[in-house]
Amino acid sequence: MSGQSASRISPPSPPSPPSPPPNTAELDAPLHTIGFQIDVLSAVEVNGYLRVTDSCCQPCKRLHGGVSALIAEALASMGAQVASGFRRVAGVQLSINHHRSAAVGDLVFARGTPVEASKAIQVWEVSLWKMNESTMKKEVLLSTSKVVILSNMNVPEIAKNAVSAFRKYAKL
Repeated sequence: MSGQSASRISPPSPPSPPSPPPNTAELDAPLHTIGFQIDVLSAVEVNGYLRVTDSCCQPCKRLHGGVSALIAEALASMGAQVASGFRRVAGVQLSINHHRSAAVGDLVFARGTPVEASKAIQVWEVSLWKMNESTMKKEVLLSTSKVVILSNMNVPEIAKNAVSAFRKYAKL
C-alpha cells in the first residue's frame, strides 16, 4: 500500500453497463447514447431496459424526467412506425406523469402499447418501472405517458435506411 492507510483509498468505481446491442444504435441513436436496450419491437408492443447511470440523471443522482420522456416518445414512435406499415411518423403530443424516482444503478423497464392505431393518428401509452433484479419483476411504477403520433406520411429518401433497420428488427 506504499504508506497509505486503507481508509484513504477510495473504492473502485462500479463497472460500466455493457454497451447496448447494435439494434438500438440502428433504430434510435439517442436511446443508444443513454444505454437503452430495445428488447421487443412490434406493432402491438415495444419494450426494453435502461440501467440508470450518471449520464441520464439529475445532479441528485435520480433519473431525469426528460430521459423518461425521451424513452416514451421513442418507444411510441418506433411502435407506430411498425404499426403504420413503416410509414414516416411524427410525435404531435406527449403527456407524462412522474410517480416515483429511480436512482443511479437501478434497472428500468419501459413498455409501450397502442391505445388507438388508425391510419393517420396513433395513441400509445408508455410506462416505466423500476425492476427488482433478483426476480426480474416490475417493482415500482416510475412514470406513465400518453403519446399522440401522426402516422401517415411518406418516408423521405434520406430515411430509407432507417426503414430497413425497422424491418430487420421488427417482430411482425
